Amino acid sequence: MTDRKDTESNVTESPWSEWRSVTPARLALGRVGAGMPTDEVLRFGWAHAMARDAIHAALDVPKLEAALHAQGWTVAHVHSRAPDRTTYLRRPDLGRVIDPDEIAKLRTAPFKPSDICIVIGDGLSSLAVDRHAAPLLAALKPLLADELKRAPVVIAAQARVALADEIAELLQAKLSIMLIGERPGLSSPDSLGIYITHAPFRGRNDAGRNCISNVRPEGLSYAAAAFKLAWLVRESLTRRLTGVDLKDESDLALLAANANAVRLPPSR
Repeated sequence: MTDRKDTESNVTESPWSEWRSVTPARLALGRVGAGMPTDEVLRFGWAHAMARDAIHAALDVPKLEAALHAQGWTVAHVHSRAPDRTTYLRRPDLGRVIDPDEIAKLRTAPFKPSDICIVIGDGLSSLAVDRHAAPLLAALKPLLADELKRAPVVIAAQARVALADEIAELLQAKLSIMLIGERPGLSSPDSLGIYITHAPFRGRNDAGRNCISNVRPEGLSYAAAAFKLAWLVRESLTRRLTGVDLKDESDLALLAANANAVRLPPSR
């Protein structure tokens, strides 16, 4: 049996190996002869399996609903026209529209009129929604206390981004916020995306949306994502637009807020 130390001694390290401490990307992996080190091959296989599992795993709806109720949200459920996961993956168009049987149920849901509708869709990573949707909304709520006072949350199964347009249109909301699991990467199977759309309606194109991506502790933190989202929501409701016409300048607002918070000692 080959000693592990002897195997490791055959690895030729990459001259860029220091970069590995600052990024999860697969770079500077080294080599053994003309091939990759065994450890890296195994890590790649594990990451690929995690990405596949994130796509196919079902969202734990009861767990998510319980977390949202604990935060004080009013919750409803809908399903897209994709009847199962296989169809959802093969027919993206069916994930963009509500099942006809769900429309009447949504119209009779006990929601109070609100300018904002929040939709949580499983998307291509239910793992992202399961881990990050509730913590993100918990961080957002105090930043938009007045705007979100009556905002409903709709949990949507087999959902694509555009499904939020039809839901918000049915609820007569001026603005939709879609939290959805992004397509898994080999270093990020649980990345949550946020899409903000003013004047949503069925058939709205993606040029009318703003996007905040890679929300997770290893990417964009809940606090940072909530700040960006709150800024975009307020600007959208004020200017009555989103998408290519609304540039995200939340970083400038954050810098200004931090500058005002810093009190310099008086000069002598």
